[in-house]
Amino acid sequence: MGKKPGYTVKASRGTTNVAANFWMVTVTVNAQRFDVIISGASFAGLALACGLTQALGEGVRIAIIDRAAAAVPTTSDGRAFAVWAGAQAVLDNLGVWSAIASGAQEMTSIEITDSALEDGVRQSRVTYEAKTPDGRAAAHMVPAALLHRALYQAIEAASAITWLAPAEAIDLKLGDITADVELSDGHSVSASLVVAADGRQSTLRDRAGIKTVGWGYNQVGLVATVALELPHNGTAIQHFLPGGPFAVLPLRDNRACITWSAATGEASRMVALSDANFVAELEHRIGGRFGAITLAGPRQSWSLDLKIPRALTARRFALMGDAAHGVHPVAGQGVNLALRDVAALVECLVDAARLGFDLGHGPALERYERWRRFDSTMSATLYDGLNRVFSVDNAVLRAGRGAALGLLDHSDGLKQLIMSEASGLTGELPKLARRLTV
Repeated sequence: MGKKPGYTVKASRGTTNVAANFWMVTVTVNAQRFDVIISGASFAGLALACGLTQALGEGVRIAIIDRAAAAVPTTSDGRAFAVWAGAQAVLDNLGVWSAIASGAQEMTSIEITDSALEDGVRQSRVTYEAKTPDGRAAAHMVPAALLHRALYQAIEAASAITWLAPAEAIDLKLGDITADVELSDGHSVSASLVVAADGRQSTLRDRAGIKTVGWGYNQVGLVATVALELPHNGTAIQHFLPGGPFAVLPLRDNRACITWSAATGEASRMVALSDANFVAELEHRIGGRFGAITLAGPRQSWSLDLKIPRALTARRFALMGDAAHGVHPVAGQGVNLALRDVAALVECLVDAARLGFDLGHGPALERYERWRRFDSTMSATLYDGLNRVFSVDNAVLRAGRGAALGLLDHSDGLKQLIMSEASGLTGELPKLARRLTV
């Protein structure tokens, strides 16, 4: 499908017969025409391509632009995501969950602590049973590389998809009939709709004239995979520490993904440590809960910020994934928000197409904007607030937080409501999130 060195595309034998045979050719023409151009081949971009090809068949023409020299997924990504029940339903409907399930770790319970760094014991303030109201698993931990590979394989044989890689979208012109994307090598492509799934620093979002609101957190996200001496039993732990949230997230084979938001200065010190000293810092924060730990993968780090666009759409243009909501990772909901974007956009576009409109139809994009705007904004606000409230290192405030968490721990109804919301099972759900065919 476009797995190649160098810049090539898979083009149809003619411009009108989209079901014709396909072959590999080197790009020699400008302004090749598609129905949808997706900039970015991470989780959101791949899932959107999968959903559209499944619903509309091989007749739809989709181009995926990505910076990577080949579309083959990387295995060096040490991140892992909590895929909640609503997002799992989307992946199941896209036909990819079966390729993920054997490598996913069911989350059985969630514990929350709020303590000072020097505390010898991290006392649990709130404990949740990680179940949906109907008794299903509320979440599974999924390695990022596994999720990426499953999505890629779901569209690998799709003749409807053209890969433009390695390539980078550097400019955008939005017209009444088409949107034109200029690539870094001087070529250009056009489509009825351009979707930016190119991350929170989205170039196309800027070129579309969509302004953002946001700020830096003076925090760095650190991720590492560790092997545990004692069994984790599927328990996820969120320590709220003064420097930022520190999570121990269960993986298969009694491993865990450590996700840590640390102040910039502290993070710089951690990054510079030897593996042995880094592990010692982890053990100090975990508090001996799982016995001895050892590194089982590479360490990764990146700066944290908040970036929310003032709009999710423009004429023949839409945002999704981190380009639509660059949120703090405190609640681990980034990939779940992205998959909700995918489910909503697929439904809006497919409904319009079946009425005879093209895939850049204005009312379809307006519907997507209304559907996803509130969820994106409220989620960003909530996660920002959680990080700010729990990052204040003050004994009086910690006591107040502890009292509030204690009340929450004794309110089964409120905990169930929070679990349903985290699971992505509330509000107006797209069909893909309800296990329905689009």
